[in-house]
Amino acid sequence: MNMKHLFAFYIFFSPLFLLGQEKVRLIPEPVSYKQQEGYYELPTTLYFVNESGDSAVSRIATMFGERIARPTGYLYRVSDTDTAKEEESIRLIINHKVEDELGEEGYRLLVNHEGIAVKANTAKGIFYGLQTLVQLLPPEVEHSAGMLLGQWRLPLVDIVDYPRFAWRGMMLDVARHFFTKEEVKQFIDNMVKYKFNMLHLHLTDDQGWRIEIKSLPKLTEVGAWRGQREGKWGTFSKPTAEEPKSYGGFYTQDDIRELVQYAAERYVSILPEIDVPGHSMAAVASYPGLSCTPGDYQVAVDGSFMIWEKGGFYGTIDNTLCPANPLVYDVLDKVFTEVAELFPFPYIHMGGDECYKGFWEKSEACKALMAQEGMKDMDALQSYFVKRVDSILRSKGKQTMGWDEILEGGLAEGASVMSWRGMKGGVEAARMGHKVVMSPSDFVYVDLYQGDPLAEPPTYSMLRLRKTYSFDPVPEGIDPSLILGGQCNLWTEQIPHMRAAEYMLWPRAFAVAESVWSPQERKDWNSFVDKVEHHFERFDHAKIKYALSMYDPIVKARKVPNGTLEVVLEKEIESLDIYYSFDETFPDNFYPQYYMPLSVPQEASNLKVVSYRHGKQVGKIINLPIAELKKRAGMK
Repeated sequence: MNMKHLFAFYIFFSPLFLLGQEKVRLIPEPVSYKQQEGYYELPTTLYFVNESGDSAVSRIATMFGERIARPTGYLYRVSDTDTAKEEESIRLIINHKVEDELGEEGYRLLVNHEGIAVKANTAKGIFYGLQTLVQLLPPEVEHSAGMLLGQWRLPLVDIVDYPRFAWRGMMLDVARHFFTKEEVKQFIDNMVKYKFNMLHLHLTDDQGWRIEIKSLPKLTEVGAWRGQREGKWGTFSKPTAEEPKSYGGFYTQDDIRELVQYAAERYVSILPEIDVPGHSMAAVASYPGLSCTPGDYQVAVDGSFMIWEKGGFYGTIDNTLCPANPLVYDVLDKVFTEVAELFPFPYIHMGGDECYKGFWEKSEACKALMAQEGMKDMDALQSYFVKRVDSILRSKGKQTMGWDEILEGGLAEGASVMSWRGMKGGVEAARMGHKVVMSPSDFVYVDLYQGDPLAEPPTYSMLRLRKTYSFDPVPEGIDPSLILGGQCNLWTEQIPHMRAAEYMLWPRAFAVAESVWSPQERKDWNSFVDKVEHHFERFDHAKIKYALSMYDPIVKARKVPNGTLEVVLEKEIESLDIYYSFDETFPDNFYPQYYMPLSVPQEASNLKVVSYRHGKQVGKIINLPIAELKKRAGMK
C-alpha cells in the first residue's frame, strides 16, 4: 500500500472522521440518560481502575480491555490502584452502600472530560455498564479484522440503567442442525452485547441427540447422527438403515462444562432442554424399547413424518416415549442425573410440546396404566408422564420447566411454564400461581418469515420486525411477579448454519432485547428503527449477517368488486419510497412510485417492487408472480 492509499484508508476508516456530534443510539434503550455536547477521547493507554479489588471486576476489565484493544491497537492496564491521571482511567466502582434502584444488574455510567466511571452494586452490573460503554464507541470498534487508524472517542453521558426482567433469553435449537462449541460461544458473545442473560439450548429432538450421557452411550453413538441431506426441509427422502450416518455431532460432557463456564464468565445461565415425551425419534432410534410401538427406527432427517393440518397434527411414525413403560423412567433418571450435574442452573426444561398421542391410544400397556390409575383421557396420561418427570427432576435438586402443553391434564406443583402458543398458556399458568417465561410464537419466534415469502428463506408463518417490537411479556391483568421474563426462540429446522441463524436473529433479537430490558414506556418504534440502522453498521464491521427485510413492502392482494386483482403495498417504515414495474424490467427510483393501490394490467405476468430511502436503494427487488398474487387474493 503506497502512502497515498494509506492516507485515504486512514481518512475513510478514522472514527474521528466518521463521527460528528451524534445522539446516543443504545440497544436496549436505557432507563435514563443525559447527553452533553462534546466528547471524551480515549487515551492510547487505557487504565481500568478496579477500586473494589474484586477479582471478578478485574476479570471483566481484562475482557473489555482486550475487546477494545483489538480494533484500536491501544494498550490497556488493569489495576486495583489509581496509577494514572483521572482523565486517563476507566474507574470501576462497586457501591459501598447498595443502591436499591440499580439492583443486581443495574449500573450508572458517567463519561465526562475528566474520565469514565462505571458504578454498580455488583460485578454483574459493571459488566453491563461496560457493554453500554462499548456501544458508545464508534461502530468501527466491532471491526473483526485488524486495527483501524484514528482517534477513538465517546459522547459525554450520564446513564442510569437496570433491567425490567431477570429472564432475558434466547433459545438456540442445536438438535435439528448441530452448532459447534465454538459457534455456541460466538452466539453467547453476540447475545451479551444486548444484555441477554439466558441461553436456552434445545439439545434433543427427532433429528438429533446432542449431549453425551455416559451411562447411555447409544444416545450419541446413534442418536447424534443422521443421513446427509441438503435442500428444502420436509421434502427429503426417507432415512434408511443402510445409508451412511455422517451428518450431526454432539457435545461431550467436557464441552458442556466449558460452555457453562464460558457463559458464566459473561453472566449467562444455560437452560438445558431434553424434549420428551414427543420429539424423541433420536432417542427411540438409539433405544427402540423406549417406544410404545415396536419397530426399527432411524434418526429423522426432517419432519415429514409429522402431518400438520388446520387445527391439529398427527404422526405417521411413533416419535414418543411410552409413558406406560418403566424402562422410560429408568432411562430418564440416568439422563437427568448427568444433565443436572453438568448444568448449575436451577431449572431443567423437559419440553412436553407437540406430543402425538395416537400411538398411545393403540398401546395395550397405556390402556392398562390408564385403567389402573383411573385416567379418563390422553391428556391425563401426558400429565402422569409430566409429573413422573417432575419427580425425577426434583430428586436431582432441579425445578421443572416445560412448554405450555404441560398444562394439559394438570400441572405438577412447582413446575414453571414457557408459553409458546401465544400468551394464553402463560396467562393460565400464572393464574394458577405458576412462574412463567413468555415466548409466544406470534411475537418472538425468530425462525419465521420477516418479509415477503417470495423474498425470504422458506418457513411457515410471518413475523415482521414491528410486531416483534410490540412484545410485552406481562399480559394485562396478570401479577407481574409471576412473569420471570421473556425470550426469543430460534428453531433451526430450516437454518443449517450460523450465517443463516444470524440472518433470522437480527434485527428481531434487537426488538426482543428492548422488550425484556427497557421500561415499556421508553420504547418508541421510530427511534428504534434509527438505532437498528446504526447497529447494522456495527454488524458490518463485525461481519455478522442480518436481514434488511424491514425495508421491504408488505404486499397484500385482494379481489375488487369488478372482479380484477388489486395490490396494496404497505410499509413498516414510513419514510420509504416504493417503486414498481409490470413490464418485466427491474425497477429503480426512476420507475413509477407507489402511492395508491395498483390495478394489475390484464396481460401482466409479474409485479416487481423495490424500496428506496432518501434516494438510496434499501430493499430487495422482489418479483411477485401475478399467479401467486391471485392465489393470495383467493382468485383462480
